[in-house]
Amino acid sequence: MYRMYFKRLIDSIISVVLLILTLPFSLTAAILLSFANQGKIFFIQQRPGLHGKPFRIIKFKTMNDRRDASGELLPDAIRLTKIGRLVRKTSIDELPQLINVLRGDISLIGPRPLLMEYLPLYNETQRRRHEVRPGITGWAQVNGRNMLSWEKKFEYDVYYVDHVSLALDIKIFFLTILKIIQGEGISADNSATMEKFRGTNTSSQKELNN
Repeated sequence: MYRMYFKRLIDSIISVVLLILTLPFSLTAAILLSFANQGKIFFIQQRPGLHGKPFRIIKFKTMNDRRDASGELLPDAIRLTKIGRLVRKTSIDELPQLINVLRGDISLIGPRPLLMEYLPLYNETQRRRHEVRPGITGWAQVNGRNMLSWEKKFEYDVYYVDHVSLALDIKIFFLTILKIIQGEGISADNSATMEKFRGTNTSSQKELNN
């Protein structure tokens, strides 16, 4: 009942309130990022939504487009600007996604929308993360975020799908605020961003399904 009727209404109301309350932070970030990224403020990319249906996600752009001599983008850790690092640490880069919430592309709470190229790599259990709308924050984010392995993230995502409720969403919402204040789990141990998902090997699949 909650998932079908009230979650979307709650998403819309809270998103409007948050867009208004965070407007000063968004405007400040937009101005600073415009200087850091040669006028480019937003990062827009196609991502899979509910049931894998694609939509265009919008975030603040935290990395520049510097390339090496062969024209390839430099590693994320090099392209992440100083202001971009601050914006990411405080999760301000996620604020434009409130527009995606209003459009119905995503929810405030749910599994994070990942890359389209991951869709064929999921096993049967992992694919269930797309049974609900993706979210700006979720159960995996408040339980470790980028410090988790991909397999553990997907375990948390599927747990959320099976236990989605107003009480769980409220818990995740306030835990997210706490994580932002603490600045935990923003990056993996050896990278500015999480390494790409390459698929789950056979042994990991067995562990995930046990």
